[in-house]
Amino acid sequence: MTVHTPPPEGGRIIDEPMSEALSRRYLAYALSTITNRALPDVRDGFKPVHRRIMYAMHQMRLNPQAAARKCAKVVGEVMGGYHPHGDASIYDALVRLAQDFSQRYPLVDGQGNFGNIDGDNAAAMRYTECKLTPAAVLLMEGIDQDPVDFRPTYDDQDEEPVVLPAGFPNLLANGSSGIAVGMATSIPPHNVGELIDACGLLLERPEASMEDLARIVPGPDFPTGGVAVEGHAAILEAYETGRGGVRLRARWETEELGRGVWRIVVTEMPYQVQKSKLIADLADLIETRKAPLLGDVRDESAEDIRLVLEPKSRAIEPGVLMESLFKLSDLEVRFPVNMNVLDAAGTPRVMGLKACLQAFLDHRREVLVRRAGWRIDRVEKRLHLLEGLRIVFLNLDEVIRIVREEEQPKAVLIARFGLTEAQADFILDTRLRQLARIEEMTIENEYKALSNELETLKSLSSSPAKQWRQIGKDLEAVRKALVSPRRTTISEAVDSSALAPAEAFIPREAITVILSGRGWIRAARGKVDDPSELKFKEGDSLAFLVPAFTTDKLLLAASDGRIFTIGADRLASGRGHGEPVRLMIGLDEGAGIVNLLAHQPGGRLLVASKAGYGFIAPEDGLLAQKRGGKQVLNGEMRAAIRVAGDHVATIGDNLKALIFPLADLPEMARGKGVRLQSYRQGGLADVTVFDGARGPEWVDGGGRRRNWPDWKDWLGKRAGAGRQGPRGLRKFR
Repeated sequence: MTVHTPPPEGGRIIDEPMSEALSRRYLAYALSTITNRALPDVRDGFKPVHRRIMYAMHQMRLNPQAAARKCAKVVGEVMGGYHPHGDASIYDALVRLAQDFSQRYPLVDGQGNFGNIDGDNAAAMRYTECKLTPAAVLLMEGIDQDPVDFRPTYDDQDEEPVVLPAGFPNLLANGSSGIAVGMATSIPPHNVGELIDACGLLLERPEASMEDLARIVPGPDFPTGGVAVEGHAAILEAYETGRGGVRLRARWETEELGRGVWRIVVTEMPYQVQKSKLIADLADLIETRKAPLLGDVRDESAEDIRLVLEPKSRAIEPGVLMESLFKLSDLEVRFPVNMNVLDAAGTPRVMGLKACLQAFLDHRREVLVRRAGWRIDRVEKRLHLLEGLRIVFLNLDEVIRIVREEEQPKAVLIARFGLTEAQADFILDTRLRQLARIEEMTIENEYKALSNELETLKSLSSSPAKQWRQIGKDLEAVRKALVSPRRTTISEAVDSSALAPAEAFIPREAITVILSGRGWIRAARGKVDDPSELKFKEGDSLAFLVPAFTTDKLLLAASDGRIFTIGADRLASGRGHGEPVRLMIGLDEGAGIVNLLAHQPGGRLLVASKAGYGFIAPEDGLLAQKRGGKQVLNGEMRAAIRVAGDHVATIGDNLKALIFPLADLPEMARGKGVRLQSYRQGGLADVTVFDGARGPEWVDGGGRRRNWPDWKDWLGKRAGAGRQGPRGLRKFR
């Protein structure tokens, strides 16, 4: 039996605090994620997985003229030789490089099912084939001529490029997105012709301003087209700072059907919006009556996008319909701009448009110089060998004699003609038929051509001005190869304030809003005369019954101090049990519903907390645009009632009542408020506002309303303790 002795102290056992060990390892993980997965390199615009796919396909000679190979073969080559991660991540990256709706300039020519704009996934890698596109070849051009550094692969069995030569600014042309630890990147695609023109401007005028560059590159150019409506100033700021966003809308047109009937046809989708999901969302808006102007939606797309939107009424303006849908759906999206990249030193940096273009140009210059140096070395070696052949032709008979008669012809050739060992080996390896007269002329012509090329290369290597000129010529050739018209229109945002709001087209009908104790809400047409006839789910009952109109906004006050806004036109029909109100608003599970009332423009609410604090809040400032509502009261809300009178009456859990003038309460938008009534124990039980000329009313234990004729005996100063209330007084409503 083998006995395992414990390792000596200081061996595999490390004595250190757990916090330090975890922080050091997490930092190493974070740096690995940032540099090796999530952020692209500013020089070639690639993350390691994309770069490895490109290089592996180049090594497999999958150029545009070659036959396509199975994607499974490519993925296996990448995973086995270069990328130490799973095949799924590699294939997902390869698929994206082939999708013309994801890449402005696809780098992989995919054959088979590579997914579609509806959101359908690509076929399995065993069914699809791929090869490189001409654009990818431009990014790989000269990779075998020592233009970039190489490093060992993960298993030290081979080498891979640190960065690709990048014949065009791929980072900005195709864009990039990724999430690392503590940072992210989001770069939109652009038109490569505009980018190269901007590079040309920087080559002519390195001091060119961002405003000058923005005249050439007015904004992103998404592969799916659309209309960018962010505005020039916002795009300019994003290009200047490297952070911002671009609002992108679908492209649409009005199709006239005669007799005043029309419909909207969407022909271009916003970038990265799945068409099938958008249609489902629009249908849901129709079903839940959240899009009151939209009557129907259907997909008539074939190879081109054709999404048909029919209005609910011909009286609606097309612009009003689309503006409402832009607010409610992904027909308008905001693409974030966060140009966070790895610079030439591998350091994460947020760079603006000019900095990215300049980094690309600096990289191209380094590639040019290194390729020139590689070529100079090859040309000098060839010229050296040709010089030996020239000596042979000048002394051909003597060379033939030495080769035929001498025992060691190599040594004799070196000693007789002053040749180097390399020249002597080359002469001895030369076939006799190559020493013909015609070959002598060929060698002389090659020698002259290579001499001229060497002189040009050395001149290029020593002159920065010539290098920049050559880069400009190379970029112009790339521009001709990749030029394509702009797809995304850059436009100023439409001023929707001049258009009639969508609510103006909602028919104004009387309804009664019904909210149950368990939070189910619905709207019955007209007035509910007998609430006892209303039906609810088993164990549920009526909580609030609010008369309103379909054009109203409902204010729902919650115990957590927030007030939510619900459009009355969005409520489910009163025929059923309705739908949970928590699905319509962001009401927390632990929060209760304090009150529900229809918004009155210009009205005011008294909001009060359990602790006995409160204030007057203008209703117009309580309307919320988001599901999360508005935080109005700091503390647990006990009441939110409409102000209709000039006096306030409060009652505490201790059954003491207090009445004071309404004018003693401040008007605030939000906050804690002022003390309404003081309590030694407990808090506020109820509060009401009444008209002093009529006096207050209260509800006894049997649910009967009672008058309070001697209410003035309880009149005092705000924040007082009050006195014992009338017998039976527990609440006012």
